[in-house]
Amino acid sequence: MKVTRAVSPLLPLCQRLLPGRIAGLSLALLKATALEIAILAGHLLLYPTGITPERRPAPNPPGTPTDLADTGTRTGTGTGTGKERGDTTRLPTPTRPPVVLLHGFIDNRSVFVMLRRSLAQHGRQQIESLNYSPLTCDIRTAAELLGRHIEEICERTGHHEVDIVGHSLGGLIARYYVQCLGGDVRVRTLVTLGTPHSGTRVVPLMNAHPIVRQMRPGSGVLDELCQPAPHCRTRFVSFWSDLDQLMDPLETACIEHPDLLVQNVRVSGIGHLALPVHPAVAAGIRQALDAEKAEACPAANTAAHADGLTVA
Repeated sequence: MKVTRAVSPLLPLCQRLLPGRIAGLSLALLKATALEIAILAGHLLLYPTGITPERRPAPNPPGTPTDLADTGTRTGTGTGTGKERGDTTRLPTPTRPPVVLLHGFIDNRSVFVMLRRSLAQHGRQQIESLNYSPLTCDIRTAAELLGRHIEEICERTGHHEVDIVGHSLGGLIARYYVQCLGGDVRVRTLVTLGTPHSGTRVVPLMNAHPIVRQMRPGSGVLDELCQPAPHCRTRFVSFWSDLDQLMDPLETACIEHPDLLVQNVRVSGIGHLALPVHPAVAAGIRQALDAEKAEACPAANTAAHADGLTVA
């Protein structure tokens, strides 16, 4: 991946000052940092566009041809034939569930502009980006609110399940909903991007915020997520980066739980902010959402079979 021309003049200097593998790591870190800065600048410009909640599509009036067709194909309860609906050539409604996008700490739905476009271009017709308040102080409360949103989405779309993509804190909220609030009934696949599943130690000064304390190792919320979950039906796919500046240690973004169906995917060459933006990661997310649940394996066995994704 070509990151930016701005770092090119610095590469020879780094190669002379830093030997071998250290130089390679430093160059990769330099590229990733430059990309993070560029993404941050772009995201700051887009941030105001994501402050307000996303507009929901207006439902069709009862009895319209589209409404009858959707009801018949999505829920299996439609009784009209194609001739009765006046449309004999209508294609079946896609069976893939809606995708729910959930942002990270002090962020909003604008972070998913690129990912949303990628999913839509590859056939995902129902994509919803949810906002939760930047004043949210409890992961449990946010997970309960997420559950109410998902119930509403399922009722509105006629689907029994959804897929979720959560960035950073968003992935932790979604996991708590799935694992501790019975959300595995509604969530088919949960993809997390740079989520501190085992807690992160970065920026100790942020401990004044209650939700940051819940993302620290040994917190009550993380202890709950370590409890047995033998009947959890959701498939988990966790993308973690070897250059993620907000994960300490880096492997905290992996899911390690003996009862869960997990695939941990290592991403090499980009940082935390690039995970929901980079096209190579978007391709990996699409593949994860389209995969069958049978491809997952218990988390205890993923260390030896972890997938890798190099984007730099």
